Amino acid sequence: MEKISRRQFMTYMGVGTAALVGSATGVNHLVEAKETAKKVVGNNNKMVRVPFQPIDPTDKDDLVLPKGFSYDVIAAWGDDIGNGETFGFNCDLTVYFPINGSSSHGLLWVNHEYIGDGALFLYPENTPEAEKYRIEQYNLGGSVIEIRKVNGKWQLVKDTPYARRITANTMIDLTGPAKGAAAVQSVSEVKGTFANCSGGRTLWNTVLTCEENFQYDAKRWGRNETHYGWVVEVDPFHPKSKPKKHTALGRFSHENAAMTLSKDGHLVVYMGDDASDEHFYKYISDGKYVKENKHDNSRLLEKGTLYVADLSRGRWIPLDLEQSPALKEKFSDQGEVLVHSREAAKHLGATPLDRPEDVEVSPVDGSAYLALTNNTKHGNYYGQILRFIEEGDDAAATAFTFEVFAVGGPQSGFACPDNLHFDKEGHLWVFCDISSSKQNKEGAYESFKNNGAFFIPTYGKNKGMAYQFASGPVHSEMTGPWFTPDEETLFIAVQHPGEESVDRHHPTSRWPRGEKPQASVVAVRGFKG
Repeated sequence: MEKISRRQFMTYMGVGTAALVGSATGVNHLVEAKETAKKVVGNNNKMVRVPFQPIDPTDKDDLVLPKGFSYDVIAAWGDDIGNGETFGFNCDLTVYFPINGSSSHGLLWVNHEYIGDGALFLYPENTPEAEKYRIEQYNLGGSVIEIRKVNGKWQLVKDTPYARRITANTMIDLTGPAKGAAAVQSVSEVKGTFANCSGGRTLWNTVLTCEENFQYDAKRWGRNETHYGWVVEVDPFHPKSKPKKHTALGRFSHENAAMTLSKDGHLVVYMGDDASDEHFYKYISDGKYVKENKHDNSRLLEKGTLYVADLSRGRWIPLDLEQSPALKEKFSDQGEVLVHSREAAKHLGATPLDRPEDVEVSPVDGSAYLALTNNTKHGNYYGQILRFIEEGDDAAATAFTFEVFAVGGPQSGFACPDNLHFDKEGHLWVFCDISSSKQNKEGAYESFKNNGAFFIPTYGKNKGMAYQFASGPVHSEMTGPWFTPDEETLFIAVQHPGEESVDRHHPTSRWPRGEKPQASVVAVRGFKG
């Protein structure tokens, strides 16, 4: 029987918990944290109520939801989003930005990650190479769309000044130590963003979109690889604003960026590097967050220290020439260190992990949950979720402990955790990524069928138990979960349905409109809030 310690109780009750203020889920009010804390204390030895009737795995070519839930397709690849722009390919991260605080009217940022096998549907096979590249480059990056709930259903608003596309050809400023550095060929701006996987929301209402597996397209298109692999900031409410790549956050295959605050107000950003045997990072700003500074707080992402985790010692290692002099053996300046973050991390002995993907910060106690998707060469087929507890419950601490929170596999019902999202009760929503080439085939993943989404309580007697909430269409991956503030709607990006198709006339999926497969963003309704 699990008991709650006095330290946990005081943490839940908001004593010195500045980390609660900036959780990536948008739970920014201490009063909400206190109310949640009371529920934690009162229900720690009770079963947490699952807010839906769990479903079984399925191989149906649809987005399958529990009884009482339904979905609206808001935007699908190729749809007109307004201002002469169309919705991009293979959507991933979604971030909802309320307009005037509304849970039924707002802007939605959506990532567009990659082309891959989807090129089968993107253009005819005999399209000239240069035209193929033009089409691909437009369809990647991200979209800003305006959405509204009308008569109980969500729909796209086309008559809007906000509709905008950020593409692989949008000019973007560099900030931080690598700006103008020799390691990026002395440039201060670069062309485009692509391989946009997940990301996060800042405390000043902008989005952080993360460049992940950029290497393949950069090489095909003749781009300089050092210009990609960064965290990019975009302001969805100002269509004329220029995006920024924050080099102080390091360069690697970024999955997402989860922002919070230390006890004394420093900005902290947690990040995973999505590749086998790569690392877990966090950034701590030199300056402190001041709410009244609004968008000027963006400068906090330009000057600070990037750390990498050493799990064997429970220590954060600074990737900084002055704080870690051993780096001077390999790198000439701090810009070069950040451009080659992976090499610097390995040189200092950082812990290799099994594909560290999404990381999110608990709105209850400020601990960080990290999804390790899998690493088949280590025999880790199903992945797990780790929970990191910073020393003194302070996000800016340089020491931590960690625990295995949940393990994937047939016994738990989920496999290959990828995207994470917290609700206001502090429970996890976990979206899984079994490779489409391995779905519904004999072997390790057969029992899971199509990719699923799960609800996992983080306290109570059923802590760590997975309950399936959704099953995606054939060969799809469900990504980018994000709740509206009232938690009556959950946005999901359904990526690459029909990805294993080899004939455009006979696709393996025809979701969502019964024709060709289209990556789409949906709004799931049925939650009670």
